[in-house]
Amino acid sequence: MKKYIALLSMLMLVGFGTWHFAFATKTTSETQYNLVSITRGTLENTVSGTGTLSAVGTVEVGSQVSGTIAEIYMDYNDTVKKGQLLAVLDTTLLATSVRDAEANMRRSFAQLELAQDTHQRDLSLHKKGFVSDREFLTVRTDLESAKATYASSEAALIRAQTNLQNAKFYSPIDGTVIERNVEVGQTVAASLQAPTLFVIAEDLAKMEILGLVDESDIGQIKEDLSVRFTVQTYPDKTFDGVVRQIRLQPETVSNVVNYTVVIDANNPQGQLLPGMTTTIDFVVSRVENALLVPNAALKITPTQTMMAHVQTPRNSSTQNRQQTEGEQSENMGRLWITDHSGTMQVVRVKTGVSDGVTTAIEGEGLEAGLQVIKSIVTGSKSAETASASNPLMPGRGTGGPPPF
Repeated sequence: MKKYIALLSMLMLVGFGTWHFAFATKTTSETQYNLVSITRGTLENTVSGTGTLSAVGTVEVGSQVSGTIAEIYMDYNDTVKKGQLLAVLDTTLLATSVRDAEANMRRSFAQLELAQDTHQRDLSLHKKGFVSDREFLTVRTDLESAKATYASSEAALIRAQTNLQNAKFYSPIDGTVIERNVEVGQTVAASLQAPTLFVIAEDLAKMEILGLVDESDIGQIKEDLSVRFTVQTYPDKTFDGVVRQIRLQPETVSNVVNYTVVIDANNPQGQLLPGMTTTIDFVVSRVENALLVPNAALKITPTQTMMAHVQTPRNSSTQNRQQTEGEQSENMGRLWITDHSGTMQVVRVKTGVSDGVTTAIEGEGLEAGLQVIKSIVTGSKSAETASASNPLMPGRGTGGPPPF
């Protein structure tokens, strides 16, 4: 008896599976249309880059003479005036050099006076024939040599005095000390190049950014172009700037050619500091209160079913179906629209600014809220599933048309 019951149960399961396969899983080829609404808003086309902040009007104060730092009067962040004393070298050796040069000049002056007196005396004797031409030539040569020696000693004195004066370092501008590279007792060697002692920024309320822009985007960057940028220390705050200069000398970074763009930025609150890394957006173009659609809606490839149900374009009574299937001209696009009655229409539009995801459009009869096809999904689904998932299937409460 138990065997008969088990056999009967197995036959019932097989029968139910056959019925489900034959009827419940009946499939149909269904095309789904994903819709999106036309919106109205502001759109920008931007080019991205990175850069480094620096102060405008930065001046380096260096040393033309060698020596040991004796005194330092200014430190980091100190405000200085033009002509204000910053630091002084030990002047012992420099002052000695001045005195030595003065002594040499006095010596050479005495020799010059002697040579002049000898020349004056032998000149009259030479005219009377008591001094030969060869002897007088020697006297005249000694006079010229004494003159040269005196001029050289005079130049040496000026040089020694100048070195002594250069042992004191003064601020060349009004500004703020942003860098100090020396300490008291440190030796400054100026034999090969002038070492930098201080760096003074003229006005930290005005900053500049040296931004790097890829060669593929540099053609879109122009002088006076608006710029937005952020710094890591204030990630939620956006600063504004203006392009001042595009430098022609390229710079290769990781085998990528970049060009330096100089950007002016105001810093009234002092939040921006020299050396900060910036993330830059160059606002190449901008439109406000424009009709916007996703770029995907402008790239729809219509199916044969769509073409069979399409009506005359709304914004051009002279356009025909062949035009909708042909090549799109520059700055022109095509949208597939479903209106409130469930009718599909193709609309030719003029495209404008795009940020790579969304595009501004213009066209007769367009308005915010119109439904356009964003994408098409074609596949086989069960009749029940297709009816439940397709927003354009009748009876789903969407007001859309039936599948085309």
